Amino acid sequence: MSDIALKLRRFAETGRALDRVWVTIVAILLALAVGVPAQLPGSLVFTGQQLASVAPFLLLSVMIAAWAGATGADSLIARAFSGHPVKMVLMASAFGALSPFCSCGVIPLIAALLSMGVPLAPVMAFWLASPVIDPAMFMLTVGTIGMEFAVGKLLAAIALGLIGGFATLWLTRLGFLTDPLREGIGNGGCGGGKMRSPKPPVWRFWQETDRIDRFRRDAIKTTLFLGKWLALAFLLESLMVTYIPAETVSAAVGGDGVLPILIATLVGVPAYLNGYAALPLVGGLIGQGMQAGAGMAFLVAGGVSSLPAAIAVFALVKKPVFALYLAYALIGSFAVGLVFQIVH
Repeated sequence: MSDIALKLRRFAETGRALDRVWVTIVAILLALAVGVPAQLPGSLVFTGQQLASVAPFLLLSVMIAAWAGATGADSLIARAFSGHPVKMVLMASAFGALSPFCSCGVIPLIAALLSMGVPLAPVMAFWLASPVIDPAMFMLTVGTIGMEFAVGKLLAAIALGLIGGFATLWLTRLGFLTDPLREGIGNGGCGGGKMRSPKPPVWRFWQETDRIDRFRRDAIKTTLFLGKWLALAFLLESLMVTYIPAETVSAAVGGDGVLPILIATLVGVPAYLNGYAALPLVGGLIGQGMQAGAGMAFLVAGGVSSLPAAIAVFALVKKPVFALYLAYALIGSFAVGLVFQIVH
């Protein structure tokens, strides 16, 4: 092989070895530095602040997952979630609606649960219900829009979790979605390797060198994997916040009839607004005559599958699971908006 051909081959192998996510992040930053240099500091600060806000959830979930793997406790955790699937979905929906996780903060926990082989149905129920509301957001909703809207949002979170959880349970019983995680991420599946060959856990894992090494490897690998995808998501979000004003997105869902609810759902799914920032804007539009159902659909859809959350989900699970997740967000948020408009 000639020197030129050898160099081309090595260059191609190097290109394949580069991580596409980090390459994308660097490319965006370089484009900002060259094309819009004034935006670069703001995007870096925004991305850093958002990463810092989810860091406690990320760190806790990474440590739990690494600890479970090093001790062998992941097999016990997976087995604890393997019985009574209907009860698990019910509990996951209720707990998700009361948990303090945002749409991005819940991602590390979901990654840990799925990698330990927890069945997809209760995980999906928790995944859908958790970002919609939490105790602090409930109180803020009461103060900005009213008690009726806050209670409706709480019930919407539980209903969305139940719908997604039981639909996923039905699909898994038909033989679909048995291996939800992407290749190389955890053991995947309803049980995974730990369920197929359980071994007694070793709680004092720090007494064995190989288990300490595994704890370190798992913690570093999971942190880098989730960190890079969240960094990309927040970087893109910073550009959306700057160039697409929040008022423009919210104003698009005004009007009467079913169409505004549908528009609110479609706009809310990729919306960059977090629940706290969206509440006063939606509350103001409702005060100006916007449908309550459209406001509910917008907040629920945006909470479940905002752009950062959607990117993180796409990084974790296979395409059919990701498509199902988006379908739950669209159909569930639209249904929630319709029901709330009828009973409002």
